[in-house]
Amino acid sequence: MNADDPRPRPEARPEPARGEEDGVLPLAENLRAVRARIDAAARAAGRNPAGVRLLAVSKTWPAADVRALAALGQLHFAENRVQELTSKAAELADLPDLRWHLVGQLQRNKAAAVVRLGATVHSVDRQSLVEALDRAAERSGRTVDVYVQVDLGGPEGELGGRGGAAPDDVPRLADAVAEAEGLQLRGLMAVAPRGEDPAPAFARLAELSALVRAAHPTASETSAGMSGDLEAAVTAGATVVRVGTALFGARPLASDGPGVPGPVRPR
Repeated sequence: MNADDPRPRPEARPEPARGEEDGVLPLAENLRAVRARIDAAARAAGRNPAGVRLLAVSKTWPAADVRALAALGQLHFAENRVQELTSKAAELADLPDLRWHLVGQLQRNKAAAVVRLGATVHSVDRQSLVEALDRAAERSGRTVDVYVQVDLGGPEGELGGRGGAAPDDVPRLADAVAEAEGLQLRGLMAVAPRGEDPAPAFARLAELSALVRAAHPTASETSAGMSGDLEAAVTAGATVVRVGTALFGARPLASDGPGVPGPVRPR
């Protein structure tokens, strides 16, 4: 179309969320299914479903997917990497109601970037990170919500480790967070060991959560449970479940290397 053409120009269309144009299961249906699972698990455990918050783990998925879920009322989103967190938050800055969370391991030199976003940190696992976050919070004038991550054990090695502080160290670390002026202790976070029944691990987490909560009443949250084990986590008392695959689809393995197809929606 040239400059003299009197016909109206078509309006630019935003990037569609994955699943809207490729015929696979749409995000809306996935969201309904996950919320139904949470509600059913809570009721089966004699709990009010309103006491369990869904945290959508959007790592590797485009900002358009986050925007689509936000339009459906899902406002809490988590990323594993600081770079992806800051990039996606900048792209979606026109959605002020979004609440961002970091669930991956955090290096001290990236603490300030997370604090500037006002993101909740679920992976505090050492004293030095508590100190780095507190310093960044003091400089920014913010109060940062944090969870202490607990290592629930499991297989050794790169694919087995889930991260977190040893259970015996958790009360001391929780004390340090509670004493930091720039931090607010929200509770504990953990990931169930791979290849095991998650119920015993989540039961141990519940006991530790009760111990920490007795000393620090603001630590009322337990962040546990993912796509494959959220029912067990809710049964054990989780108040936050972190769901990625069941919402967005399966991601390619990191070892697949370049040139592999993108993440695939469940059919």
